[in-house]
Amino acid sequence: MATATPTGSPAQGLDTYKPGTTITDWRPEDESFWQSTGRKVANRNLWISVPALMLGFVVWQVWSVTVVKLGDVGFGYSKSQLFWLTAIPGITGGTFRILYTFIGPIFGERKFTAFSTIILIAPMLWLGFALQDTSTPYWEMALIAAVCGLGGANFASSMANIGFFFPKREKGNANGMNGGLGNLGVSVVQLVAPLVITAAVLFAPAGGPLKSKKTGEDVWLQNGAFLWVPLLVIMTLLAWFLMNDLKVAAAPFSEQKIIFKRKHNWLMTWLYVGTFGSFIGFAAALPNLINTTFTPINSAYSATTYAWIGPFIGALARWGGGWLSDKMGGARVTMLSFVGMGVALVVVIGALPHSGDNGNFWVFYAGFLVAFLFCGLGNGSTFRQIPVIFRNQHLKEAAGKGPEANAAALKQSEMEAGAVTGFSSGIAAYGFFFIPAMFANFPVVNSLWVFVGFYVTCLAVCWWFYARKGAEAPS
Repeated sequence: MATATPTGSPAQGLDTYKPGTTITDWRPEDESFWQSTGRKVANRNLWISVPALMLGFVVWQVWSVTVVKLGDVGFGYSKSQLFWLTAIPGITGGTFRILYTFIGPIFGERKFTAFSTIILIAPMLWLGFALQDTSTPYWEMALIAAVCGLGGANFASSMANIGFFFPKREKGNANGMNGGLGNLGVSVVQLVAPLVITAAVLFAPAGGPLKSKKTGEDVWLQNGAFLWVPLLVIMTLLAWFLMNDLKVAAAPFSEQKIIFKRKHNWLMTWLYVGTFGSFIGFAAALPNLINTTFTPINSAYSATTYAWIGPFIGALARWGGGWLSDKMGGARVTMLSFVGMGVALVVVIGALPHSGDNGNFWVFYAGFLVAFLFCGLGNGSTFRQIPVIFRNQHLKEAAGKGPEANAAALKQSEMEAGAVTGFSSGIAAYGFFFIPAMFANFPVVNSLWVFVGFYVTCLAVCWWFYARKGAEAPS
């Protein structure tokens, strides 16, 4: 067990900071500790968390590219059914994110990261076998899609965990890096899956091909699922043997549930629904939206060729949003993101087919790329706002009560910020479900105008509570 050390002194009991251990003495705000021990340990955990989270997003989003090819190889599902297969993982992903938020700190994030990664092998194997048989019933495909949603749940526990490792001045950058590079899993699967299904790259054990109705060529759809299985095994082992559990991050649900009484939990959840909900929903829906909206560019290959670039931009922008928020304040960046998202969607609306014309695909596409850019900035800035808001509020309440009260306030703020981060990400993940579902059941134009109106409410909330002069919780 680590020996407690005075503030400003070097870390003691350095064996407790080795990979695979539980750390009981963690003081990132102590500059001496941070420079001698903390930074190295924190970065090691971060750089294992990133690819593990990326694979979670791969599993979560695999259906966004899988559905585009189903009809071509003989699966007789309707347009509405295909949209629903894209949307279903959003339901389970969002629901389990809420659960994962509170489970991770109970069992320890190292152990939980390993567990939540290895269980993703099951839906990838199941999907790979189901895709080899065009008689697979729709209900089974829907069930597989639901289980794939577990991949999206990993985000909640991962982001809550990484925030504990870094000092206040670096939280935005660290969370932006973890979330942003983790979000790249959306682009990775949308880019790689269409490539690996065109050849027997996994050889005989992966099974035989189906025939494309359009080209007559062989298609190995199962490769888009089987490819990730060995990578999931590797990341599980790395997480188990190289990450750490933080004792300071451990908290029973009885302590974490206090966030449901915090006003700023609900307000920041509202804002994060606007940023991440849009990002993940647009990423899930865009390949099929391109494929069904623009007849001149409606081949499955074209849809998957263009769709991945938007999430790629959004993921990198998330990292930039966290970094920029550390420099100029999260609330300002969040407001900028909602203005940009709203304007971008107005451009998209103007480029859609209407009155018998074919619309303008390239303007539509450019508008969505800009929307992804601002979604990403807002994803990074909102997650920088959360720890700042809770830290400042708890320290204000502890002011003048002595160092012990101050230390207790810091610990409480870290716990609540982690729980709010996970909870808000869970609610926002339902955007994965609602956006494809809206496109499946309502005119695309009407759906996009609803999103623009929602961004206006987010802009008002952010300005009033966090950005204006005299705001209740400037962040």
